[in-house]
Amino acid sequence: MTMQAPTFTQPLQSVVALEGSAATFEAQVSGNPVPEVSWFRDGQVLTAAALPGAQISFSEGRAVLRIPAVTVAHSGRFSVRATNGAGQATSTAELLVTAETAPPSFIQRLENMTVRQGSQVRLDVRVTGIPTPVVKFYREGAEIQSSADFQIVQDGDLYSLLIAEAFPEDSGTYSVNASNSSGRATSTAELLVQGEEVAVPAKKTKTIVSTSDISQTHQARVPKVEAHFGSSAMMEIQIEGGIDFQHLAHKAPPRIPSKPTSKSPTPLAVVSKVATTRQQSPSPVRHVKAPTATPVK
Repeated sequence: MTMQAPTFTQPLQSVVALEGSAATFEAQVSGNPVPEVSWFRDGQVLTAAALPGAQISFSEGRAVLRIPAVTVAHSGRFSVRATNGAGQATSTAELLVTAETAPPSFIQRLENMTVRQGSQVRLDVRVTGIPTPVVKFYREGAEIQSSADFQIVQDGDLYSLLIAEAFPEDSGTYSVNASNSSGRATSTAELLVQGEEVAVPAKKTKTIVSTSDISQTHQARVPKVEAHFGSSAMMEIQIEGGIDFQHLAHKAPPRIPSKPTSKSPTPLAVVSKVATTRQQSPSPVRHVKAPTATPVK
């Protein structure tokens, strides 16, 4: 297998502890082969004689140093060093022991978020307190354990919940609970993860406009109108504006005979008809006797 130098995936975090309480340093380290771990205080190797009662452990890449009951004399700089054949790495943090106490207080609270499915989500809070509060994240009242999908990280007083890839089922109410010997504080917010929307193609529609509708459209321009009449007449109308029209069938207009004018001669057919229907007798002739001539004397 390929050798890999040690790397701290979760470095040490500074601790503020109340005098007489326990103080714990934790770090997560990776490397191949598995590195060896050593602890230091103010640059000196930490031994059981130098720090009586201290508990040191290293398992599955997790290095822990726990001091059951701290005093002001324990304040200082603590370091952990990881070493293997490929290299080494060091992480350092401060321990402050105080007689004062302060309940947890959120400097930065959770905020409502709306994200798209598949997005990375980061929920941040900043919290202070003496001694250093224990901070836990919850979803719908259930505590969230750090994992590949939900990672909890700390950087000083900044605590973050990282969701590598959010899905709609991750939506819900998230809360952070910070507690110490002096009190407790909670911050709550809503996370909404929206699923992917399936695009529905728009249906194409065809509008059929009748001639009565055309007369009511005042804004339509009619640049070209063609009408052809015949025994099987069709009328085609083209109108700008992207409206399709169907061919509308029309009956051929009736033929109306023209009225004869007064100047037009009477048709021969009419004259012959009149001649055949009106056969009158010749006009009667009166026979009148001529006067008789009177002789002259």
